[in-house]
Amino acid sequence: MGKTPRALLTVRDLVTGYGKKQVLNAVSLEVGAAEIVALIGHNGAGKSTLLKVIFGMLPIWTGEVGLEERNFRGVGPTEMLRSGVAYVPQGNRVFTEMTVRENLEMGGVTLRGKEQVKHGIERAIVLFPALAPLMRRRAGSLSGGEKQMLALSMGLMTKPRLLLLDEPSLGLAPPLVSQALGYTHSLNERDGVAILIVEQKVREVIKIADRVIVLRNGRVTFQGPAPDLRNDYRLREVYL
Repeated sequence: MGKTPRALLTVRDLVTGYGKKQVLNAVSLEVGAAEIVALIGHNGAGKSTLLKVIFGMLPIWTGEVGLEERNFRGVGPTEMLRSGVAYVPQGNRVFTEMTVRENLEMGGVTLRGKEQVKHGIERAIVLFPALAPLMRRRAGSLSGGEKQMLALSMGLMTKPRLLLLDEPSLGLAPPLVSQALGYTHSLNERDGVAILIVEQKVREVIKIADRVIVLRNGRVTFQGPAPDLRNDYRLREVYL
């Protein structure tokens, strides 16, 4: 892939946790503009926690989160959305009692005016044409793959520069895992969206990633190009 993009997201010496329990220990990383970075590690390593603190859902104890030249410490999710960062949590989170269109409108809640929402929905249909005939369907009636398309589309309503994805393959049947990650890759290739993706399906995600970061017990233990993970026998034995 050979990209050497400028840093869009910068995380420096980040420490946080829940209550008195520390989860992240001096985590530092970067995500470049239009880059896909896969964040992998065992359960409990702190991967989802890292996405939440970047998006402003958890407080930063020490350290900093920056987007280009701006320090985002203490900034909440609404301001992160307005600044071009979107977050898609694990589990195909959609509003099951709402229609597909209503879900997309919720994804664009920070947009100003009906015209921007309309354009956001149009972009979603261009990227995921299968959603077009489903607009009046309740989201709870969709298949797992359709819900994943909708969840991704909700995250894209604000036309983000950076997308935080937490296990997009979770709960999907094996044949749909490659499809879900293919959607993710197309977002990057088509629109230049930078992506920080947490994913347990390591063999699949490194096919689309520019770089891989390994998190273990709240610490970064490896950062490098995806091929380096495949070529390191110690990492390959654990993660592949």
